[in-house]
Amino acid sequence: MSTAFVNGRRYVTGVGTRPGGVAVRDGRVVAVGTDRDVLDAAGPDAEIVDAHGGLISPAFGDAHLHPIVGGMELGQCHLDHCTSAEECLDVIAAYAADHPDEPWILGGGWTMAHFPGGTPHRSLLDRLVPDRPVFLRSRDHHGAWANSRALEIAGVDATTADPRDGRIERDPDGSPAGTLHEGAAQLVTRVAPPPTRHGLRQGLLRGQEHCLAQGITQWQDALLREMGPGLDAMDVYVDAQADGALQARVTGALWWDRDRGPDQIAGLVARRERARGGDRAGDDLFRADAVKIMIDGIPENFTASLSRPYRDRCGHETANHGLSFIDREVLGEVVATVDAHGFQAHFHTIGDQAVTDALDAVAHARRVNGDSGIRHHLAHLQIVRPEDVPRFARLGAVANIQPLWARYDPQMRELTIPFLDPSLVDLQYPFLDLHEAGAALAGGSDWPVTSASPLEGMHVAVNRTAEHAPADAEPFLPRQRLPLVVAWDAYTHGVARLNGRERQTGRLEPGYLADLVLLDRDPFLGPRHEIAGTAVVGTWLGGRCVHRRG
Repeated sequence: MSTAFVNGRRYVTGVGTRPGGVAVRDGRVVAVGTDRDVLDAAGPDAEIVDAHGGLISPAFGDAHLHPIVGGMELGQCHLDHCTSAEECLDVIAAYAADHPDEPWILGGGWTMAHFPGGTPHRSLLDRLVPDRPVFLRSRDHHGAWANSRALEIAGVDATTADPRDGRIERDPDGSPAGTLHEGAAQLVTRVAPPPTRHGLRQGLLRGQEHCLAQGITQWQDALLREMGPGLDAMDVYVDAQADGALQARVTGALWWDRDRGPDQIAGLVARRERARGGDRAGDDLFRADAVKIMIDGIPENFTASLSRPYRDRCGHETANHGLSFIDREVLGEVVATVDAHGFQAHFHTIGDQAVTDALDAVAHARRVNGDSGIRHHLAHLQIVRPEDVPRFARLGAVANIQPLWARYDPQMRELTIPFLDPSLVDLQYPFLDLHEAGAALAGGSDWPVTSASPLEGMHVAVNRTAEHAPADAEPFLPRQRLPLVVAWDAYTHGVARLNGRERQTGRLEPGYLADLVLLDRDPFLGPRHEIAGTAVVGTWLGGRCVHRRG
């Protein structure tokens, strides 16, 4: 089977775009160059794909993604597209009316900026659904919104203490207000109906379809955990790989339980081996050789770990530096253990202290184990101190960036900047500084937290404005704008390298797997404020079309 992509332009890693096409045979790229070269290499029986002047690129990757969760939410009470609190309430009311037999109303996607202080109250839900429990995750999944019935079933009341890794938002009398931050959400999830294996599979299939439509054919699933007795989210990938339903190249990051010690490593090794056993076709689509280590929370709910304390609403310094979910003294040993067993550490690091702690832990692992060559990576990197920027390259740690967040929006203007020490405000999302200091970049989205579109992510990385903002919109810290070619490499070769697949995917070169995306235009030729307007026409995995527009 062969295919010739002609009448377009092609992306050259590290360089940009050039006229020409791509020839594919038996799932691999066999030639790049002029249309004549491509047609000759593909052979007389090749399928001809006319690019109509569009761009042929290596398929995109995503270094930090939650496709199962995102896909499940698409089938639940889904609030991602709501633009106001009133619209959220309308959607919830309609969903409850349309699903009268569901014992719990579950879902999520509400945005903190739509509610005063970012903390919606239980009474709003009580008016809509007084008789059934309601539990809705925030869009960033660092909090949840519950009604009175859900809190009652969970036994959460004025006497309930905040957990070590979270906080209960409270009314003046101490009773729970309805918003549960970080680990406090577990007080309700432990009594809510757990997902089923079928539900998880349907979530994966929905999430996969959504990603393929964005041109994404490989990702790192940033949270694969055991959901209950006999229910492991990882096994959904194992099953999908075994029966041919998986149509992407995936690395799974297994959850590190912060309430347990190094004894859990044996279980992680066993799960990794089970994933390898699921590769019955020899196609190596799924691996589980990363470990997700959650270091801190987010600044909007004052749980990101900061070197300088948060400010209150009047601008006064508080005593709160946020949360560190794993003690710094312990973290180094955790990473050394993970590294010694051949796992890649995938850190959640938002605050500058969390970034420092994670880099210190990687340095400790290098001292203890030597340089294993394993590409540990720090995701999110909202605030990074200048002295930590060059440490990424020195330690071989990858900067796993989510560019779509690096812009002005209500969450940044109203819930973040006013509460940060002024010395930290200008240290946010220092993408160009990291690149210029030699850090390897890998692009991601954290979907369903924000849009999965790599094109929208690259748009913000290049412009530092919202994806569909006008050309004269105010940029957020414009000094940190990335050149488009650097952002493109981060979402292609950068993700492939992060996942240890850089010799197979992420480039359009002879011998590489034919994981391709065809776009309706070449965004390198147009104004940079129009990058997000580029559309995906089709997506190919190993030379096989897995998505086509329309």
